Amino acid sequence: MSNPVISIIIPTYNRAHLIYETLDSIVSQTYEDWECIIVDDGSTDNTAEVVSKYIGRDNRFQYYRRPSERMKGPNSCRNYGFDLSNGDYIKWFDSDDILLPNALEHISKNFSNSPDLIVSSLQYVDFNKNVLKKKHVFLSKDILHDYFKGKIAYYICTPTWKKSFLEKQPYLFDETITNLDDWDFNLRMLYKEPKVIYLDEELIQYRIHYSSLSHEIGKLNLDEIKSEFKAIKKHISIIEKSKIINPNILKEHLKVRCKFILRQALVENNKYKFYYFKKLLSVQLKLFKFSEAIKTIIGFTIYSIFKKGYRLL
Repeated sequence: MSNPVISIIIPTYNRAHLIYETLDSIVSQTYEDWECIIVDDGSTDNTAEVVSKYIGRDNRFQYYRRPSERMKGPNSCRNYGFDLSNGDYIKWFDSDDILLPNALEHISKNFSNSPDLIVSSLQYVDFNKNVLKKKHVFLSKDILHDYFKGKIAYYICTPTWKKSFLEKQPYLFDETITNLDDWDFNLRMLYKEPKVIYLDEELIQYRIHYSSLSHEIGKLNLDEIKSEFKAIKKHISIIEKSKIINPNILKEHLKVRCKFILRQALVENNKYKFYYFKKLLSVQLKLFKFSEAIKTIIGFTIYSIFKKGYRLL
């Protein structure tokens, strides 16, 4: 078989109950020049059995297990899948995403313009694939500023990247980040000023369900919150050195996130509220927001004792 044009790379972990829908959506594509590389992160369910049925019917599917010497996690699986890929273009995908039937065909029509990146829109769907009324916002006149602050989002699945562009980068996915990993990856690639084509078409169904990592922040999962803080601080450091944009924009965003998480931790009397309090205080002091820092101290103290003073935060 000649080299495919598009390599679809899917990390998976215990998604046997969902991945068949994703693979069905790939098989149903009107565009046929693709390969699908599935990298298993150590599933203990029957994911391998489900995938083997697709491999038996279609040799464009490939199944690999993450090598034991590689770090556990989807980012490690994505990087490994990239090493195995043969396509001219790379489509990162998750094992619960759905490609609409003409998605790859619409994307492929733009290859003749040799873009480094093609970004499309998506539909938000629930666990039963009912389309939600939430609007995907991905277009902006100030991409970096709005991406920093979460006003626009590409996610993992909407971009299609030229492999030769990705091969020039120092590294792809940061395997030490578990939350905001797509935010981190997409921003680092955007810093390199890729040639971008935007398709204002809904080509993907993006499933929203409570167990996903993106909801761990709302549940005050300390590890995921630390990962978010780590990702944001990493990019503050990058833009301070590169002067791409004013780093205070991202520092202010970090402050807002710290304040939001502290408020929630106080209301829920979370055991890590002192950790979040110190984080917010540290950010405010680094921004020389001394009056805000004083309000934070007063508000935290009063609310901790009397369960009042919320507005000070």
